[in-house]
Amino acid sequence: MTRRKPGFLFAINSDSVYIRASMALTPKQEKFAQNVAAGMSLVSAYSAAYGADKSTTAATTLAKNPDVAQRIQDLRNPVIVKKQISLEDHIYRLERLRDASEKLGQMSAAIKAEENIGKVLGFYVTKTELSGANGGPVDIRLVKQIIDTDLV
Repeated sequence: MTRRKPGFLFAINSDSVYIRASMALTPKQEKFAQNVAAGMSLVSAYSAAYGADKSTTAATTLAKNPDVAQRIQDLRNPVIVKKQISLEDHIYRLERLRDASEKLGQMSAAIKAEENIGKVLGFYVTKTELSGANGGPVDIRLVKQIIDTDLV
């Protein structure tokens, strides 16, 4: 396999009017970033972009790549700016939905809204335990092979 020569991608952020240069993403990395920015989970975005089995480790590693993470943020920024939704606005809306659900006796909806408020505030952490075949350890060689494949 031949390595792709690194290039530069220039992005202009209209809020602060600056130019940032970063390494250009591969087509698969770009597809992954677009999927994540569109709201897909990391694992689903990875699977859709790479056509591979769902791999939490590979998806998380790719999302932590500085260029990929910056691209996801760049894709999300116009939506955030356009909608002008702050964290405070988001929580306020969830609180209103919770209160309305309670008044209507829709306790499942009220509990879900309350749970989402907790998630937004970071009170809940989702932990995933990974295991290999038949509950054994994860084969690190396979994960390394996936990561190395992504770099070419």
